[in-house]
Amino acid sequence: MDYLPEQLVWEILSRIKKTTDRNSVSLTCKRLNGLDNEQRQALRVGCGLDPANEALTSLCSRFLNLTKVEITYAGWMSKLGKQLDDHGLLVLSNYCPSLVDLSLSYCTFITDVGLGYLSSCSKLSALKLNFTPRITGCGILSLVVGCKNLTVLHLIRCLNVSSVEWLEYLGRLETLEDLSIKNCRAIGEGDMIKLGASWRKLKRLQFEVDANYRYMKVYDRLAVDRWQKQWVPCESMLELSLINCIISPGRGLACVMGKCKKLEKIHLDMCVGVRDCDIIGLAQNSSNLRSIYLRVPSDFSLPLLMNNPLRLTDECLNALSSNCSMLESVRISYSDGEFPSFSSFTLQGIITLIQKCPVRELAFDQVYSFNDTGMEALCFAQHLETLELVRCQEISDEGLQLAVQFPRLSVLRLIKCLGVSDEGLRPLVGSFKLETLAVEDCPQVSERGVFGAARSVSFRQDLSWMY
Repeated sequence: MDYLPEQLVWEILSRIKKTTDRNSVSLTCKRLNGLDNEQRQALRVGCGLDPANEALTSLCSRFLNLTKVEITYAGWMSKLGKQLDDHGLLVLSNYCPSLVDLSLSYCTFITDVGLGYLSSCSKLSALKLNFTPRITGCGILSLVVGCKNLTVLHLIRCLNVSSVEWLEYLGRLETLEDLSIKNCRAIGEGDMIKLGASWRKLKRLQFEVDANYRYMKVYDRLAVDRWQKQWVPCESMLELSLINCIISPGRGLACVMGKCKKLEKIHLDMCVGVRDCDIIGLAQNSSNLRSIYLRVPSDFSLPLLMNNPLRLTDECLNALSSNCSMLESVRISYSDGEFPSFSSFTLQGIITLIQKCPVRELAFDQVYSFNDTGMEALCFAQHLETLELVRCQEISDEGLQLAVQFPRLSVLRLIKCLGVSDEGLRPLVGSFKLETLAVEDCPQVSERGVFGAARSVSFRQDLSWMY
């Protein structure tokens, strides 16, 4: 090794991807140890740091070119030693001048003071905080003031972060491209208007409201007026994910959906108030749409927000069929199995969507209109590769047996389907049709029945969901 050119040794080390293997190689000789120290750019640590601050200091002084650091205390208990605290973030800011990407998960000892130390990391462009309960909006503000190159910000279950000046400051910077706010109870849909001009560069937005607090939110009349009057530019948006949000005309994120001309992925999960016109406007403006996920609340869970009925019908499916020629992933789900939604799409609307769009991935959860006739229509789906059926009780063995005729099907998942049995899977056994078959909690399907039905088979039987 002593006579190999340094560039060749660097190439060898770069091809070793597993951390355990890198650690082993670095112990073989001083030269490899030194080069590994220089080349190592990513570090992931957690409960094993003890004492935490001293151990992190040792690691950062050894690996001087770290660009990505992930610190996670998932599963931490007090007997594992004290967690990393604000002093640990001071260590990062002092020893990691090249730090670009930082993730902190379950770091419950970190406060706004620690985030203030990170403000000196001028190259930091991605920050992800998952359950850091002592962090507030003041800490986020101090960080974004110092880190003016921030393009990625994820806040998950940061319960004390409110939407004060930091959102407006990010709006003025116009650098943000990826924003994720999940279950931060002090931040509501109406607050997102504070991003201002930053909407122009935003490519990915994930916004999830804590379901337990959704109906308790009170809209500020001033915030509503700002959404209605202010132009929200979303020309760069590629992915939009909204969970447990209230979608009402002129309010909050309803103003965004119809303006995303480059949108490729839309995820709407239990968003109360979504109407046909919202999806139709989306389809007409987003011809590049490739993936859509709709999890629709049942009619029994809809609050009385408006006089107009809140329903999704085949009209929006027809709009998707006519305008989204690149749509390849469709997932439709209903939230309440005991009370099927009256606004459920009809079988004809679903079939039209499948026939007109090059759908490769199709998933239904509690879609009662999809039955054996729908399975028969899939025999002509030339692009379909993955099919997932969850609690689709109208599918019988007769419909399932048609799967062997689907032109390109390679992955099939059956979950909690009451109407299918070993008999429905029999044509697949020994056919070498499927690459993957997953059967979960289907009471009439046995482990023997799935044997040989695909190259890779997984089977699980837990029927507690039925009782």
